[in-house]
Amino acid sequence: MNNRLVSYSVIPVVIFATVFGLLNRSESIDFTAYSVECHDLDFNVSEDIVLNNSEVTSFDYADCFLSPKLTKSFNGFKEALAFKESRGDYFSVNTYGYLGKYQFGKNTLKLLGVYKTDEFLNNPELQEKAFIANAARNKWILRRDIKRFIGKHINGVLVTESGVLAAAHLAGPGSVKKYLRSYGAIGFADAYGTTVGNYMKKFSGYDTSFIVGDRKAKAKLL
Repeated sequence: MNNRLVSYSVIPVVIFATVFGLLNRSESIDFTAYSVECHDLDFNVSEDIVLNNSEVTSFDYADCFLSPKLTKSFNGFKEALAFKESRGDYFSVNTYGYLGKYQFGKNTLKLLGVYKTDEFLNNPELQEKAFIANAARNKWILRRDIKRFIGKHINGVLVTESGVLAAAHLAGPGSVKKYLRSYGAIGFADAYGTTVGNYMKKFSGYDTSFIVGDRKAKAKLL
C-alpha cells in the first residue's frame, strides 16, 4: 500500500517537471528573425472542422494536419532555395564569405548595384530585392536557352525554367549556358560539391513566370 502511495505521488511531480522544462526550453528559442510575411502557405485542415470559433467546442487533432507547406508558387521557389542556401537565415555568412539568406557573393552583389556588404547583410528587404533582381538578370541572359531546352531531359533531369534559374543562382548564368548547350557534358560544382544538375532537379517545376527578364536589373529599395 505504501509503495502505491509513493508511486502515485511521484507522477504529478514528473509531469510538472516535464512541462516546466519544456516551457523554459521554448523561452530560449529566438524567433525574432523568422517571418512568413508574403509567403504562400498552404495549411491542410480537415473540412469537418467548423471555422467559426464560437461554434468550435472540440475536435480530434488526428484529423488535422497543421504543418504549413510552401506550394510550387514563386514564393515557394525562393523560400525553398533560401532554405537550401542558408536555412533561411538573413544574417548567415558561410566559410567562403557568401552572404545572407540567399548566399550572394560580393561580385554578384556589385553587378546588382550593392557595394556595402555589411548593410546588405543587415537588411532583409534589400536581400529580397537582390534575389528578384538577380533572377531577372539571369532570366534575360538565359532567355534563348530557356526557350530552347525547356521540356528536354539532360542527364535524366527534366529541364524547367525554375530549375534553370536555381542553377544560375548557384553557378552563374555562364556555367548554366555551358551545361545546357553541351547537354550536360560541361558541368559545374561549387565548393561543397553541389552541381548544376542537382539544382535543376531539386528546384524543378516551380512557377517563376513572376520574373521578367531584365539585363539591367538592380537591387533598389523604394
